[in-house]
Amino acid sequence: MSTSPGSGGAPSPPPLPSRPALLRGSARLAAVDGLTAWSLEAQASAETRRAALAREAERLSSPRLWPDTIGSLATTTWRVARAAAPDAPLALLSAAAAATGLPVAPPTTADGTIERANRLVRAGGPAYVKLGQFIASAGGLLPDEWVEAFAWCRDEAPPMPPGAAEEVVRRELGDLDAFASIDPEPLATGSIGQVHRATLRDGTEVVFKVRRPGLRRAFRSDIETLALVCAAADRVHQGVRAANLPGFVTLFAQLTLEELDFRLEAANLVESVAVLEDLGAGDIRVPRPYPALTTERLLVMELLPGVSYARLPAEAVAGAAGERLFAAGVRGVLEATIVHGLFHGDLHAGNVLVDGDRFSMVDFGMCGRLDAAQRAGLVRFLLGFAASDARAQVEAMRTFGAIDGDADVEALVASLQRDLSRLDARADGQVTFDRLGETLGRLLRTLAAGGFRMPKELVLFFKNLLYLSGFAASVAPDADVLAVVTGILTDLFSRDGGTLAAGLVPGPA
Repeated sequence: MSTSPGSGGAPSPPPLPSRPALLRGSARLAAVDGLTAWSLEAQASAETRRAALAREAERLSSPRLWPDTIGSLATTTWRVARAAAPDAPLALLSAAAAATGLPVAPPTTADGTIERANRLVRAGGPAYVKLGQFIASAGGLLPDEWVEAFAWCRDEAPPMPPGAAEEVVRRELGDLDAFASIDPEPLATGSIGQVHRATLRDGTEVVFKVRRPGLRRAFRSDIETLALVCAAADRVHQGVRAANLPGFVTLFAQLTLEELDFRLEAANLVESVAVLEDLGAGDIRVPRPYPALTTERLLVMELLPGVSYARLPAEAVAGAAGERLFAAGVRGVLEATIVHGLFHGDLHAGNVLVDGDRFSMVDFGMCGRLDAAQRAGLVRFLLGFAASDARAQVEAMRTFGAIDGDADVEALVASLQRDLSRLDARADGQVTFDRLGETLGRLLRTLAAGGFRMPKELVLFFKNLLYLSGFAASVAPDADVLAVVTGILTDLFSRDGGTLAAGLVPGPA
């Protein structure tokens, strides 16, 4: 095993498995004509495209007055005035940033701020709805009043006008000849796209997702406006400067710009198919895309059975059945992350479909990717988290560049350990679904106060931990989340003679 430069002989983390080799070896990808070759090309082009979008996010979130930005800002100002909410943009941004662990407290729940921010989201553009979705998924990190007030952002996206989805397909493909039929009623609607069932000419049942027309321009304008709001607030609010809200806008811009390009989602799909197949996770399915029918604004993929776990009848998850389903879900997410450095970045209830004792993950617009060193850091963090070891958690976060070099690490460790000890005493060492949100929330606030930052990959992974707690609430409410996680890690590291553990876990495996 190699050693890291300047590490004093410490072993380097084992490399991630070769992605091209996984794609070439996937039987599921090979079963779709031309999908393997397309997957290899898509992986290479996706890396270039993500880098370009990251640079674009930096540009958009740098506050500058362009003609279209001035127009957007004027429109936003009119909306705010109509909503009688001059504080709404900053309140909304602060709550969304707090939902990702930034050290900014959400505005009070007692003075009507929530209602004013909610009116702004309803009157604003698509970026405002996405901010509302961040808030709606932050149970445990934000007060319940905020989370509940913005739940509609996930459930109430208005459908596109009749025929609009078919028109997007026609514009992207030139005609509708690939389809024998298209269901005019949407299967799902969201802030970015709309999903329909359809049948191909050969009788194959599929679903397709179309991007809402004009969405990219609207997002760009909204993000530029939010950058101006942050810049203005940064000059007058000490809390905004400490929380680095402009940095949050950059992160938000990068995540949403990636979601807008369905070619990136298709690349995420094929990688996830190959990764889960390599892990032998036959009880977890991911839809395969049809490359000849996929563009930046259109994604056609196979139809998978199942219903959202939040809609399962009680008898379907009673007793051991629910616990097995929960363990399978956690295992699939953690093993894909730890072995291959890849994970679904938005596992809310609508994206997890259950069919008997199997389930499917859909909507891969957000995916987290870890390099070998970050994967090792995450493993060490999880082990430290399970053991309530503050020093292990803080040291693991260095891997992500999440702690400034001049941070007072000893004070940070001491503060975090006090918080963890209080939480352990209250929870009797057990972290069930209803405790995980509070535990993570306290952890992130403590780290943030000591100079901790939230890189994109950590934002997505911590969101997934919260989503998994919601999954447990629906299918296995009495499960000890950390006990399940620890058991999965122990089993994973016992394979292959402990080779993986030797490279990822410090000290004796």
